[in-house]
Amino acid sequence: MPAKDRPPLSTASNLAVNFGPLLLFFAASKAGKAMFERGELPGLRDADLASAMIGTGVFIIASLLAATWHWAKTRHLPPAMIFTTVIVVLFGGLTIWLQDKAFIQLKPSIIYGVFAALLLGGLATGRPTLQLVMGEALPGLTTRGWRLLTRNWALFFLALLAANEGARRFLSYDDWLSFKVWGVTIAIFVFTLAQTPLLTRHGLKMD
Repeated sequence: MPAKDRPPLSTASNLAVNFGPLLLFFAASKAGKAMFERGELPGLRDADLASAMIGTGVFIIASLLAATWHWAKTRHLPPAMIFTTVIVVLFGGLTIWLQDKAFIQLKPSIIYGVFAALLLGGLATGRPTLQLVMGEALPGLTTRGWRLLTRNWALFFLALLAANEGARRFLSYDDWLSFKVWGVTIAIFVFTLAQTPLLTRHGLKMD
């Protein structure tokens, strides 16, 4: 279906699709830890693993449901959603199968690294990847504006990659979970708002 003919998601649906699985991951992870501490998960070796296993299972299901909902409403799945859902299922599945929380902690690093590589590769070849994906969402943005925005997002994803690698190595699982769900979400929100002056300087139509 041509992009102009696709029915748009409402703001509420967009928020639910993009942040719902992550919030459910957080809540289920906390529930998994509490269940272990009450002695309800005797087959698992510690509270962190229980948190990761329960949270990841819910995360996989919620991500698949979110993608299904998006498809049902728009008859389209954005490439980024396809990629992130595949990575959630793959690394989440490894977490559950091998009972190793390292895989779900590595998942964000893989996503950030791939996104950064795609954006930097687009810049190197003269085709800003963001413009190919989001052109209709930012009408009027100049070629220079797209280059600058692509560069900024690439650098931001590299920063998130470094931050996640540091967090998963040096923080407890509980602290990493809070960093991933709340710290990264707030950072993305603030960074997105910080791009507004760039967008307006380079031709974005705000009407």
